[in-house]
Amino acid sequence: MSADAPANAARPSLVVIGNGMAGMRTVEELHKLAPDLYDITVFGAEPHGNYNRILLSPVLAGEKSMEDIMLNTREWYVQHGITLHAGDPVEHIDRKQRIVRARSGLQVRYDRILIATGSKPFIIPVPGHQLRGVLAFRDIQDVESMLAMARNHRHAVVIGGGLLGLEAANGLQRQGMAVTVVHVGDALMNQQLDKPAALLLQKALEAKGLTFLMNANTAEITGTDRVTGVRFQDGTGIPADLVVMTAGVRPNIELAKAAGLHCDRAIVVDDTLQTYDPRIYAVGECVQHRSATFGLVAPIWDQARVCGAHLAGAGVRRYVQQTSPTRLKVTGVDLYSVGDFIGGAGSEDLVLRDARRGVYKRLVLKDNRVTGAVLYGDVKDGPWYFGLIQNRTDISAMRQNLLFGEALSARAA
Repeated sequence: MSADAPANAARPSLVVIGNGMAGMRTVEELHKLAPDLYDITVFGAEPHGNYNRILLSPVLAGEKSMEDIMLNTREWYVQHGITLHAGDPVEHIDRKQRIVRARSGLQVRYDRILIATGSKPFIIPVPGHQLRGVLAFRDIQDVESMLAMARNHRHAVVIGGGLLGLEAANGLQRQGMAVTVVHVGDALMNQQLDKPAALLLQKALEAKGLTFLMNANTAEITGTDRVTGVRFQDGTGIPADLVVMTAGVRPNIELAKAAGLHCDRAIVVDDTLQTYDPRIYAVGECVQHRSATFGLVAPIWDQARVCGAHLAGAGVRRYVQQTSPTRLKVTGVDLYSVGDFIGGAGSEDLVLRDARRGVYKRLVLKDNRVTGAVLYGDVKDGPWYFGLIQNRTDISAMRQNLLFGEALSARAA
């Protein structure tokens, strides 16, 4: 399909920029409501159909295959009358002419655009960061490169002790590598865990064979052609055949900025996921809604439902931000975190520690309501606590039994 010869001139053209989970989930929501409303053209940077990026960690660990994590195969696009240009990202949006131009030179006219360009890994710009053997952990190509390295090399260094870094470290270790996790702070997953839970997690992962360097600032990645080691600001260093950067992500907004769309930290959208240009919507990790950006699946699925409805012309929904839980995908480690787990003025904690069983629970309460929870070792009541937070349930009657879970608390109430 081109600008001069659309496949079906009778129908408006929807161009989806980004073939990832957020964009395609929105298309699926649109199809439920109005399957024949648009001629849909999808441009993706990667040469694949749409896959579940969240399950890259089990693929790296050898628990799943690439085929297992595909969400929409190429056949799916054909069956639904969607034109897919995989491996051909959009490089220019002409809002005056209402045309997008892809890297290949292909041009497609649009009536509506959905931007779902996601985010890009932050590569710490230290000397040596461009050496061969320095990777991010973001897509199928990254995982394939790591699996290839693990077959022939021994030492891996993961920079970043957050959720993604620990999943990468676990996967590489499962592939037979000796893995050191380098973290700039003094506690793992400090965005999701309090310090007692982080310490339990660190001890459990050390028992599995991982090594941790805490409060460590990377100064340089050493090597001439390819990486041979990592040196720190205190002058110490460790050998490395592979360095994986998991030090955070940045919303991928260059295309939107170049098109003149209003951006702050990400593409600014309203409650309908519409940008400042009413013909252009955006969803996922590339958007900013009421000052917040997004990295978890649950809020992005909510965005897809709202945006799909508005694209379908059935727009009565509004996107409302909700608290989302965090779980760690590391075999044998059970961890669940949700809400405000730190607390503040006027809040109080309920804490259960069972060192022998390796169980830790912390609930943060305010005004007789649960506002946050951190669970380690025993997470079966996580969804129940999440429900209490969402529903702002008064827990006065069950307070004495709250730490012991739903069954006992329900009996007490």
